[in-house]
Amino acid sequence: MSSAASQAAATAAGPTTGLQRHVVLDALRGTALMGIALANFPEFALWTFLSPSAQEALPTAAADRVVRFLQYLFIDGKFYTIFSLLFGIGFALILERHSLSLFVRRMLILVAIGLLHLLFIWSGDILLLYAVGGLLLTLFVRRSTPTLLYLAAALILVPVVLDALTEFCGMDFAAPFYQAWWNEADTRGITEDNFATWLRDAHSYPQMFAFLCQGAYERIWEFVSGHRLPKVLGLFILGYLIGKHRLYARLPELPLRPLLRRLTLPALLLSFAYAWSATHHQPWGLTLHSALYAFSVIPLAACYVAAFSLKPVKMLAAPGRMALTNYISQSVIGILIFYGMGFGLGTRVGLIYVELIAMGVFAVQIVLSHLWLHYFRFGPLEWVWRMLTYGRYFPLLKRSEPV
Repeated sequence: MSSAASQAAATAAGPTTGLQRHVVLDALRGTALMGIALANFPEFALWTFLSPSAQEALPTAAADRVVRFLQYLFIDGKFYTIFSLLFGIGFALILERHSLSLFVRRMLILVAIGLLHLLFIWSGDILLLYAVGGLLLTLFVRRSTPTLLYLAAALILVPVVLDALTEFCGMDFAAPFYQAWWNEADTRGITEDNFATWLRDAHSYPQMFAFLCQGAYERIWEFVSGHRLPKVLGLFILGYLIGKHRLYARLPELPLRPLLRRLTLPALLLSFAYAWSATHHQPWGLTLHSALYAFSVIPLAACYVAAFSLKPVKMLAAPGRMALTNYISQSVIGILIFYGMGFGLGTRVGLIYVELIAMGVFAVQIVLSHLWLHYFRFGPLEWVWRMLTYGRYFPLLKRSEPV
């Protein structure tokens, strides 16, 4: 695709087809999707909503403590970091082949998808945040590479500064959002006492929807209190630079093995300190906890990217190509397994079983993704998103492709 003629042909053809995809990017996306399932299923299972005493009362409490530590050590933040980098790479690829306005239209559609997911399916949606971050990313396309690197670093460190202001100056930026959340929860009859069990005991959609309404307020508070937007935007910018300079297509030239040798041990040690802080209620203070997050999550995620780029797990490329469909379907499956509208297992199983369920669900998604893409060009939600973005019909069945 290096000649002007091939570029023009690609633009005329519309979105990237299976033949044009880089398997490393799809496999990395699938890897990130697996990690996100492991991060999200404790939320679906309502385990994270339980009080510490309720968690300790479960028969798997001892094993759960180990699993929780390992989550913070190896999972928390790392895979969403990879997804964010891939999002930025995707932005660069779209600009390479299409216009900025098309990307903006794509993000506006993602805003709608995220809102629907947040308000009607699951309060833990990340798509809305990604869409807003994607729209902000368009403001920086004309900046030089050094400027963007400095900007990305500054944005990633903004949460540390904001947490220091909260800890040492009493400036709680998220307080109004916290109050708005609990005001909404109060109008729905949701309290701290029934918060963890509400969805487990909700046997009708109106009951679930009441929780989702206050959950949307809670999600906004989480974004503000966790300073998620500057983190995500900084990672988007780094991904954009990777895509702009086509580093993903020059893997043999990159010093990935030396990077792994030099970075893995420090990243693991810092991540160990972060996991210790997270599981011991931030004994060194909020600011140091926030700094440990910044300096452990991103380096370890970089190690994951380097390792999986050297040896991509190709079977994960199929679920990676259907990331939106699989992400949304994980929410639906989580509801069916853990909420009262389904099997009602929420709050009843320990964390170790929750993570085994998550791996089982993702294993099924791998199989179904391979089967689907054997017959179809795109995942179902990806297909709809593409047609809305480009404003025209694309054949879904592979046999419909012109020979």
